[in-house]
Amino acid sequence: MAVRIKLKRLGKIRTPMYRIVIADQKSARNSRSIEEVGVYQPKENPSVIQVNSERVQYWLSVGAQPTDPVKAILKLTGDWQKYTGEGDTSNKVQVAPPKVDRKAVYDAAVKDAFKVKEEEAKNPPKPKETPKVEEPKAEETVTVEEVKAEESAPEGQEETKVEEAVAAEEAPAAETPAEETSVEENKEA
Repeated sequence: MAVRIKLKRLGKIRTPMYRIVIADQKSARNSRSIEEVGVYQPKENPSVIQVNSERVQYWLSVGAQPTDPVKAILKLTGDWQKYTGEGDTSNKVQVAPPKVDRKAVYDAAVKDAFKVKEEEAKNPPKPKETPKVEEPKAEETVTVEEVKAEESAPEGQEETKVEEAVAAEEAPAAETPAEETSVEENKEA
C-alpha cells in the first residue's frame, strides 16, 4: 500500500480550507484518511499553516510521499529540509499579528472620555463674544401709518403731520390729532 501526504479540501465554494492528511495513494481527494497532520488556509492573510512536525517526520521516515503542494508547505515549515538534510530548517511561515482586544480598546476610550469631561469641569470653556448689534433709535423709525398719512396729505400739511408724529411718540397716552382728523373725515364721507 503506497501512502501519500496530501491535501483534503474543506470549506465553501470560494473559501477553500485544506487539511494535510495521510491517506492511501489510490483513495479520492476527500475520502477517508489515515491521520490528519496539519491545516492550511490559503485565503487568510497571511495564510494559516499549522503542521504537526513530529507526525510528518514519522510518516516521511516510514516512506510516505508528499504531493507537490504539500511538499511546498513542508519546505515553508522546514520539515522537508529536516527530512532530506538539505539546508536551513527554520520555519518561514508568516504569523498574523495578534488581534486587538476590543474590550481593552473600549475601556481606553471610556477613560479618555472621562478625562476630557474632568478637564472641562475644571476649566469651563469661555463664552464666545458676540458682536453687539446696534438697535435703531426711536426717532429714526417711521411707522407705516405715518408714511400713508404723508402720501395722502397735501404739501402744506406734511410738515404739521411730521411735527404731530414726533409729539405723539413723546406722549403715546394722549390721543393724536392725526387720528381725530381721520375719524372726522370718515364721518363726512
